[in-house]
Amino acid sequence: MKCIGVGTDAAVFHIEGDTQYVYKVFSEDKLETMEREKQVYEQLGDSPYFPIYYGAGSHFLILSYEKGVTLYDCLVKGIHIPRQVITDVEEARAYAISKGLNPRDIHLKNILLHEGRGKLLDVSEYLKEGNDHRWTYLRKGYEEYYDLIDGKEIPLWLIETVRKWYNQKQGSPFDFQEFVQRLIKIFRIGNSGGE
Repeated sequence: MKCIGVGTDAAVFHIEGDTQYVYKVFSEDKLETMEREKQVYEQLGDSPYFPIYYGAGSHFLILSYEKGVTLYDCLVKGIHIPRQVITDVEEARAYAISKGLNPRDIHLKNILLHEGRGKLLDVSEYLKEGNDHRWTYLRKGYEEYYDLIDGKEIPLWLIETVRKWYNQKQGSPFDFQEFVQRLIKIFRIGNSGGE
């Protein structure tokens, strides 16, 4: 078994050579999260926008193995993110809402790019109320600023700085334009040393 992803609540394992399944393994203190996620997958049913749920064990979910690269890794590696991915996420959100769910916690590591299409991973927060606005700001950033970085490798330190700044702003007033201007300034400073 090979670990192919680690999150706050679980780690995802894949048996090399198996093209169908992954095992999302939860620690003892995260079993409630596992049960919520199981419920969400059961409500979602069969959809091209989410992994397929096959079953569960005492500490794990069995999901379909999804090939591709996260949008986080696309930015790090300079891989083009097509507009179709944004459309797919919008359609996935609409589908989840139609199933009585609240799609949230949609961020760069929870969106997979595969053959030009987008798929959402990690549905564990879809039973929570409220809007965390992560997707709202990602979509807006893509629409207004992605052309400035398309195809460029974004330094890991910059992506992590953005993530930390955004997380610090949770619960307080957020000015998207001010946030972006601050990033542009930092990015210019970070790039000026090598030019």
